[in-house]
Amino acid sequence: MATTQQPAIEGWFTTGEGAALIGSRCEGCGTYAFPRATLWCANPACRSTELAEVELSRTATVWSYSFNHYQPPEPYISPDPFVPYGVVAAELAAEQLVILGQLATGFGVEDLTVGAPVELVIETLYRDDEGDHLVWRWKPTAAAPTEES
Repeated sequence: MATTQQPAIEGWFTTGEGAALIGSRCEGCGTYAFPRATLWCANPACRSTELAEVELSRTATVWSYSFNHYQPPEPYISPDPFVPYGVVAAELAAEQLVILGQLATGFGVEDLTVGAPVELVIETLYRDDEGDHLVWRWKPTAAAPTEES
């Protein structure tokens, strides 16, 4: 029986081949936002309400990173037992917008350096009776997966 797959957060990213984060771009000043702005521009100097929904860059560079050794509080669903994981703040190539996300499965913080290239991937955050709940993660493009991660 096939497992259903659905985004853990509806409307924040696409799935399948060429998956991408969904953001917005202000038609007045060109400012990008993620998650997408729906009422007004994210730029405090702009008063525009004309916002276009856009797919954001799939490639980025590491702006910062850390290793989470603690279990996040609810409503976050952690594996049992909890497994520490890497978190990456990545600056999107075209939009110059910093997006936070977990490090892709199979990689550790030892695979990261500030300024290194990463790409967006979609992976399972958790599985329940409804199927797989998907989330975006950042995958280093210059490193091979580690055994431990």
